[in-house]
Amino acid sequence: MKQYKNFIDGKLMDSKSGRTFENRNPANWGEIVGVFPKSNVEDLNMAVEVAKKAYQKWRAVPWPARSEIMRKVAEIMIAKKEELSQLMTREMGKVIKETRGDTQEGIDTALYASIEGRKHYGYTLPSELPNKSCKTIREPLGVWGLITPWNFPIAIPTWKIFPCLLSGNTAVIKPATYTPACVGALAQIFQEAGLPAGVLNVVYGGGSEVGEAILNHPDIVGVSFTGSSDIGKRIGEVCGKTLKRCSLELGGKNGQVVLKDANLELALEGVLWGAFGTTGQRCTATSRLILEAPIYDKFIDMLKVRVEALKLGNGLNEDIDVGPLVSESQRESIHGYVEIGKKDGARMVTGGELYEQGECEKGWFYKPTIFVDVLPTMRIAQEEIFGPVLSVLKAKDFNEAISILNNTIYGLSSAIYTCDLNLAHKAIELAETGIVYINAPTIGAECHLPFGGMKNTGNGHREGGWTAYEIFTEIKTVYIDYSGSLQKAQIDT
Repeated sequence: MKQYKNFIDGKLMDSKSGRTFENRNPANWGEIVGVFPKSNVEDLNMAVEVAKKAYQKWRAVPWPARSEIMRKVAEIMIAKKEELSQLMTREMGKVIKETRGDTQEGIDTALYASIEGRKHYGYTLPSELPNKSCKTIREPLGVWGLITPWNFPIAIPTWKIFPCLLSGNTAVIKPATYTPACVGALAQIFQEAGLPAGVLNVVYGGGSEVGEAILNHPDIVGVSFTGSSDIGKRIGEVCGKTLKRCSLELGGKNGQVVLKDANLELALEGVLWGAFGTTGQRCTATSRLILEAPIYDKFIDMLKVRVEALKLGNGLNEDIDVGPLVSESQRESIHGYVEIGKKDGARMVTGGELYEQGECEKGWFYKPTIFVDVLPTMRIAQEEIFGPVLSVLKAKDFNEAISILNNTIYGLSSAIYTCDLNLAHKAIELAETGIVYINAPTIGAECHLPFGGMKNTGNGHREGGWTAYEIFTEIKTVYIDYSGSLQKAQIDT
């Protein structure tokens, strides 16, 4: 068991509140991963004050010099990849193969940032007047509040931290209370890489205290949040009152469409990974499987066999397929949705119960669950469950499949399996999602491409790639008149 402290101004500090909370292993609830400060408004105010002071010097550091620090962070992360991954599995639960991928996503994001710092450019445009040049540059905004979720404890924080800091901003990050240790380790890596004190600060604690303090602090210029749509609406409401910039990456109810001409074995692998990877605890998880009628029964039979063969257990074991849910309350929520599905008339073909065999009795395990004969209007087909529960729906043809796919308030990710090139392109055109996969599952983002969705999945911003740098910077348009006389633009014409 390790005692953690807030990281403010490059120093480890206890909370002014004197309170703490425990972080436990969801695969073995008796194991305490760490004890963390339960911070309050006073802690947050101190961190913001420090970040505001550090901002004036940090913004003056050239982009290439800032990117060099990001490269050093990447090198340290590479050296510590296994250490970070094992820590992540202990505090979050997902299997070690996945946490290694989570850490690698963070490494890739760091390497991308190290390149971006030497090529981040504006536009040079012709002027409508002689002896005059026009260009745009991008500048930082100030102190940002970063609020991260528990399901990707390295990848998502890096999606926010690297573009935020590389752009010249400073930050205060509040990691999720279920998975705070990884962000603490990441902050230490930044310090080791030479990041100046005060540029990145970590304040642990709950959303009702630290999160609300971030939203309401007058010196925080922007908030980047990943989490549920309900909380995202609250953040948007509070930020809107003071015109504080906010980037919201929210929920999903992602669908995989399998048409009758598809490679069924490939589609089967896709839905297994999409629905039950990370124990279904992803905003991009495949929670709806939409099958064209001619293959409906055959595919369900194939799927049931494979799902029942998945091995549950502690994610540190290399041969495990599915780890635990992150907490007891999360497992109760999942089971509640299973009961709703049965009550509403869907037919459960496998799963639907707690899994407590052997060592799994020490954690929050739940059997991967499949419902068939699900109607598009049922709650399990509409609401984000965030667990290993898959709803299977039948479509008579391509058009009905796309109609079912789009019949949700969310619009993050979609997948279409077909060998028909024309239908694949039509699906790309019609799918109301920010991400579309053809013959691949709904999960698997790459760090150099935009990530985000439509509808209630967000507020239009995108994380990842070059688009993240647009969020964390402000456009400045520059006109340079070297004519030596007053030119009045449109008035002169």
